[in-house]
Amino acid sequence: MIFVLLTQSLWAQRHTVPLNLPNYDRKPVHFGFLLGINSMDFKITPRAVQADTLFILKSQEQKGFNLGIVSNFRLGRNADLRFLPTLSFAERDIFYTIEVNGELEETRKDVESTFIEFPLNFKYKSERYNNGRAFLITGVKYNLDLASQKDIDDEGQELIKLNKGDLMYEVGFGIDFYLEYFKFSPELKATFGIVDMLVHEETIYSNSIQKLITRGFTVTLTFE
Repeated sequence: MIFVLLTQSLWAQRHTVPLNLPNYDRKPVHFGFLLGINSMDFKITPRAVQADTLFILKSQEQKGFNLGIVSNFRLGRNADLRFLPTLSFAERDIFYTIEVNGELEETRKDVESTFIEFPLNFKYKSERYNNGRAFLITGVKYNLDLASQKDIDDEGQELIKLNKGDLMYEVGFGIDFYLEYFKFSPELKATFGIVDMLVHEETIYSNSIQKLITRGFTVTLTFE
């Protein structure tokens, strides 16, 4: 009997929750902004030719942050196309353990980037339940690195230099929460690079790497 009463109570609550922004998803276009935290590193393919002097080569992720604009275009009842130009700050470390004069030395190379990102995402949404709905995200992104040191003279510092442009694909998921005056959406996205980012130079730090590809995760909060 108690179970039946609780079930009836929950069922009643389900249908009496007032809907916030009931006509929000009918808009053909809407805008907003995003804040995010990123964690980026590299997928490294070592070059076998250096195996006699290079013993360990690894990448370590670091945290950065994102700030961007949201442009959302309605495609249908459950689908949107989203363009999210973003300013992103990222840092990554590459660690080398190299044999020098018969002894092992560990060297760390810092790689800092300031990206202008141009993601184009397809968003598929579940049916709305009260004031929330889940969604999936997939798409591609082009990054332009404003801090790229590709063309500078490093004066013998043997920097790890990256190309300015990077092409990536993204997948992720999140939840839309319809609040009284705006929509709030936390989401998690994984990002995988497609192209080799390394500027190949005649140093052991560069020659040790055959391919350097960006990867990372981003936790984003959007306000629309």
